[in-house]
Amino acid sequence: MPERRTVALVTLGCARNEVDSEELAGRLEADGWDLVEDAAQADVAVVNTCGFVEAAKKDSVDALLEANDLKGHSRTQAVVAVGCMAERYGKELAEALPEADGVLGFDDYADISDRLQTILNGGIHASHTPRDRRKLLPISPAERQESAAEVALPGHGPVDLPDGLAPASGPRAPLRRRLDGSPVASVKLASGCDRRCSFCAIPSFRGSFISRRPSDVLNETRWLAEQGVKEIMLVSENNTSYGKDLGDIRLLESLLPELAEVDGIERVRVSYLQPAEMRPGLIDVLTSTPKIAPYFDLSFQHSAPDVLRAMRRFGDTDRFLELLDTIRGKAPQAGVRSNFIVGFPGESEADLAELERFLSGARLDAIGVFGYSDEEGTEAATYEKKLDEEVVAERLARVSRLAEELVSQRAEERLGESVHVLVESVDDEGVYGRGAHQAPETDGQVLLTSGEGLSVGRIVEAKVVGTEGVDLVAEPLAGSLGCSEEAGR
Repeated sequence: MPERRTVALVTLGCARNEVDSEELAGRLEADGWDLVEDAAQADVAVVNTCGFVEAAKKDSVDALLEANDLKGHSRTQAVVAVGCMAERYGKELAEALPEADGVLGFDDYADISDRLQTILNGGIHASHTPRDRRKLLPISPAERQESAAEVALPGHGPVDLPDGLAPASGPRAPLRRRLDGSPVASVKLASGCDRRCSFCAIPSFRGSFISRRPSDVLNETRWLAEQGVKEIMLVSENNTSYGKDLGDIRLLESLLPELAEVDGIERVRVSYLQPAEMRPGLIDVLTSTPKIAPYFDLSFQHSAPDVLRAMRRFGDTDRFLELLDTIRGKAPQAGVRSNFIVGFPGESEADLAELERFLSGARLDAIGVFGYSDEEGTEAATYEKKLDEEVVAERLARVSRLAEELVSQRAEERLGESVHVLVESVDDEGVYGRGAHQAPETDGQVLLTSGEGLSVGRIVEAKVVGTEGVDLVAEPLAGSLGCSEEAGR
């Protein structure tokens, strides 16, 4: 019997990329490839790249170079780039990085097995020429679903597979193979974005907004529950737009309670929310539905009106604070996080002070701060009044210091609170998990003071007794093991 082909997937970037990697893994496994964790043990190392900002692109290039260094010293024979950076730059990336044996775009995903086999055999698959993926679907959202089958949409693979392709758990399984044993998994709610933020290039290579059908989201969630997943996180470029191309902009409000009722799922989290699109009904569902985490990942980006208008966004400090007051009026313990850009072209000292005023009053649980840099192909890259790099760096350091202080203060406000902690690791270093106000990897974690009787995937009610920066220290409450009815609260 010939030796089976092996492949390792190295994933960089956001949770959306993680879903895409698991779809690629599902396709490859269905076609006879063995999946391995260590790239050094794989015939082919597939690097799922991020193309969002310069730092992420550098990390992607470093990962490709690191995988290339394995050739000649391990089993690895080929290194292939996929993902956003590969889609965005195509031939340009292939020419600039000859260490990559292949650069595959989203259109190659359906034939990923054949593409890798060709490369492994020493053949050449021509890198694609990038194109504006917004032009692949109709301008009108109502007309997009009919055309969706003709467009490559990573993470939107079929949920009911033909006989012979479905994983062992049955025909309800999605075209997906889990790459770790975490009790948390992301689920694609939609792809693409119709917003035209002046600093963002994502719509050009991820395309226009298109929703997945509720039945596919539900069935994939059921399959994940069968795999032992306890928490799902709904991801897309903009979850608040879900359903607009299906004829119901409030579809998320009806889908969430159904997801919460899936057997085995203890918590449902929604990420990537646009403040300008928040609706009273959506806030109600997020703050009052059992097993739905009262968690708000709100994309504020800034709070000074002039900067927001230059970003092609809406709102201001006072309106954003009113939104947060509304949320906390319904769920006082709600978790809120956001990202911000400082040093945007034309940002004045008064604008920066306005942002600091917002941050000081917002009581956010987690804050990401980024210094502005030009992104190729964006409107903002053409703006005048660019700030010197030294000024941007100084403002980044200044706001980052403030953010670190503020999230530590917010953590201290939670002393004495009761939190429902999903246990994610139990080892010699302790028992760690996350409360409902903490998303994976971005918002800190909870260290439990006792691990007796606890295992990964359990939800335990605990009292916050200490803090370590953004992280919490909590003491499990007697009789709290296995609590689930209010796990998302």
